[in-house]
Formats: sequence, structure tokens, C-alpha cells
Amino acid sequence: MTAATSTTMTEVVWYMIRATGVVALVLLSVTTVLGLLSASRARSARWPAFAQVDLHARATVLSLVFLGVHIVSAVMDSYVHVGLVSVFVPFTSAFKPLWTGLGAVAVDLLAAVAISSALRRHIDARMWRGLHWLAYACWPMALAHALGGGTDAAQLWMDAVAGVCTIAVMIALAWRITSFRTSHDAARQIGSSTRAIPVRHRPVPRPPSDARPRRTGGHAATAATAPTATRLLEREIR
Repeated sequence: MTAATSTTMTEVVWYMIRATGVVALVLLSVTTVLGLLSASRARSARWPAFAQVDLHARATVLSLVFLGVHIVSAVMDSYVHVGLVSVFVPFTSAFKPLWTGLGAVAVDLLAAVAISSALRRHIDARMWRGLHWLAYACWPMALAHALGGGTDAAQLWMDAVAGVCTIAVMIALAWRITSFRTSHDAARQIGSSTRAIPVRHRPVPRPPSDARPRRTGGHAATAATAPTATRLLEREIR
């Protein structure tokens, strides 16, 4: 009875590892696609910006939840011993060290993104942006881990899931590159047209207030220094 219960528990954990791993990969792909679309400022009347940002945040949280269950299940598994250290320290697992190590790298990168997002108000914007770019490196690591270390990698349905995720991410990446080039070219054209403004159209600088003639007693200060008729006669006599 105990052996049967242990076997059933092992099978439940094994199925949990596989199911949560696949769902985490799909949600991570959705998060990556939404992040690329947000960076490229893809908007439409039926797809406002706030809905896209909200969906991106919800998909990220769900991917972290399923990833956490996937990690706990892998550590609890008694058939294949992964170990808690191997989850966070890459290439230290005895079970498929390469593919498990790539999964650990993906976990570390995603953890860095999640922590930096939680502390966004307390860190520099440039640093946060640099750490957030790690999410794009996390996705190929997770995909390689799923195809190389997953039990269902040889199944046709798993290949279809991986193919759909890859196509979606590649399309979003191509959209991001195209939008970046378009905005960069537009900014360069605006800069060149601004530099081409003729000098005659530029505003003439006004003289400082000290250089303007001062008025004293209703007359200009220059009148006091102007040559009078008496002074001109004195110059001619001399």
C-alpha cells in the first residue's frame, strides 16, 4: 500500500513538473511578445496602451507562479534529483547538467527582472531598463531548457507549442526592430532639417540692458556726451 502510494505520488509530481513547465514557457512567450510590442509602441483603437500594460503585468505574474510550482515540483521529485542549489546555480545538477543549467540561467534572469520591477521606484531608470532587457535573454534559455531537458520534447504537440511560441516572438521582434529603425530615421530627418534653418531666420540677439542708452531727466544719456557747438569751435581754434 505504501509503495503504491509512493508511486502514485511520484507520478503526480512528474506530471506537475511537465505541465507547469509547458504553461510557464507559454506564459513567458506571451510576456516577451507583449514586452516587445510595448517597446515598439504598437497601438490600435481596440488595443489601448493601458490594456496592453495590464495584460503584460498579469502574464508576468502568472508565469512566475507557474515557474515557482515547476521549481518546487522538480525539487520534490524523488525519481530525478535536481536539488535546490541546482535551481539557482547553473550547471551544477547531475541530471542533464547542460539543459538544467540553461533553465537555472533563465530562472536567475527572470528573478533579476522581477526584483528590479518591484524596486523600480528605488533604482535608476537606466539601470532598471538594462535589467529589464534580461527578460529577452531569458526566453531562449527557457525554450532550450524545455526542448533539451523536457520529457515531452520528442512529442509532436510539444514541438507545435514551441514552434508557435518561436514564431510569435520572432514576429514581435521583427516589429520591434522595424519600429526602432523608423523612429530613428524620423529623428534623424528632424535633426537634419533643424540644422538646415538659414541664419537669417534665426532671432537676432538683443543687446544686454547695460548696453542700452540710459535716460536721465527725460533725455538720453548719450546727449550728455555728444559734441556741442562750443566744443567744435574750441577744436577749430586749437
